[in-house]
Amino acid sequence: MNAGAVIAALARHANPSDAVFLQRFFKTGKGQYGEGDVFIGVRVPQTRAVCKEFKELPLIEVQKLFDSDMHEHRLAAAILLTYKYPKANAQDREDIYNLYLKNVRRGRVNNWDIVDTTAPSIVGRQLWDEKLPPGLLFEFAKSDSLWQRRVALLSSFYFIAKGEPSTSLELAELLLHDQQDLIQKAVGWMLREIGKRIDRKLLLDFLDRHAATMPRTALRYAIEHLPREDKVLYMNMKASDTRRV
Repeated sequence: MNAGAVIAALARHANPSDAVFLQRFFKTGKGQYGEGDVFIGVRVPQTRAVCKEFKELPLIEVQKLFDSDMHEHRLAAAILLTYKYPKANAQDREDIYNLYLKNVRRGRVNNWDIVDTTAPSIVGRQLWDEKLPPGLLFEFAKSDSLWQRRVALLSSFYFIAKGEPSTSLELAELLLHDQQDLIQKAVGWMLREIGKRIDRKLLLDFLDRHAATMPRTALRYAIEHLPREDKVLYMNMKASDTRRV
């Protein structure tokens, strides 16, 4: 098993028209968040199917996939780590976690699909299972890298799934006025999930403090599952309105 075999398997699913669509969908144009990224035209279900065939790929070969200029190769690398992690022993899990972080820092985990499908189940799970302090997430949240900031938020989703909202709430406060649309969406998403999965009052308390000034994108995501009257209230809240009526 080697990276070349994975690349060849992915190439068999490549579709030129899908490549054109995906490059547009993932905003690869000049000045866009995915500027310069290149696709071969493999959809995510096909990528996952290939990865299932190569779950035993050595980490040194996974790194070669991360090093590729092709988006689907890097996505496959990250997905392979999520397949390896659950059955790995403690040392191997740490190795997987460290490999993933290395590639986050190197800018190889560099679009929202790669982040969203892998950060919770590798970074979030490792921090949670090993009872590690979440300082890494706050380091990433303060980064100039859009993708490191998104990794911070999405990793905290694992904590939400375990019933622990405090890290996500702190990150939401820190990133509330981020100028990037993808961060605003992630902030709102985490807030919404706290309200759905843990305690709606936590969401409402956050909105009572911030709805008047938070970016509209984040707010719309956060209130998505609230009753219509609450949605109207928060969307129309003014800076002078400090509490819900």
